[in-house]
Amino acid sequence: MASPVIRIEDVTKVYDLGMTQVKALRGINVRVQPNEFVAIMGPSGSGKSTLMNILGCLDSPSSGSYFLSGENVADMEDNALASVRNKRIGFIFQSFNLLPRASILRNVELPLVYAGMPVDEREERAFKALEQVGLADRVAHRPNELSGGQRQRVAIARALVNEPSILLADEPTGNLDSRTGEEIMRLFENLYESGQTILLVTHEDDIARHARRCIRLKDGLIESDETTATRV
Repeated sequence: MASPVIRIEDVTKVYDLGMTQVKALRGINVRVQPNEFVAIMGPSGSGKSTLMNILGCLDSPSSGSYFLSGENVADMEDNALASVRNKRIGFIFQSFNLLPRASILRNVELPLVYAGMPVDEREERAFKALEQVGLADRVAHRPNELSGGQRQRVAIARALVNEPSILLADEPTGNLDSRTGEEIMRLFENLYESGQTILLVTHEDDIARHARRCIRLKDGLIESDETTATRV
């Protein structure tokens, strides 16, 4: 078996709120192999958003270790974490987070701009990412000229453009109708089948069933971690 792309060991997260401590994570252990498709579920307050923030290097654990592709990122300084976020993790959010006045090609290029890539190379990479999500014929359009599903495809292309180790998707169908949401999940299926590692936070069972594994959190602990038997 290949080395895990994600290895979380005894991770805790405690927030100090004045005189009160909130234990968001209480000792989490997770391993994710390359080319897994994992759904993370749980009720409000279960710790799933905190876990996603730690996985995305947006927050650091209070204790424990987080190894991304074999490297412990739990103790990295801010600049190193920013580099990991830009080059090795692709983020997809419910609200798309696109620049309204920029073309979709420019939106997809953005991580490569931050990485200092030359213009010709980043345009080529951005175009290929848009081809992957079926939007090569929309490169000059702006976000307000696209449907909600198309805007989420742009966001997915932007997440893919740096060829990240993992894709982290936080409620990616939350702003979409059910039909469009299913289209986006079929795109995630295609990415998984092409070899991409995907972690998806969702509260919807229908969306989670597209994944091949489901981790359920409750009160900062893993309640269950099961392989999904039925493919959608």
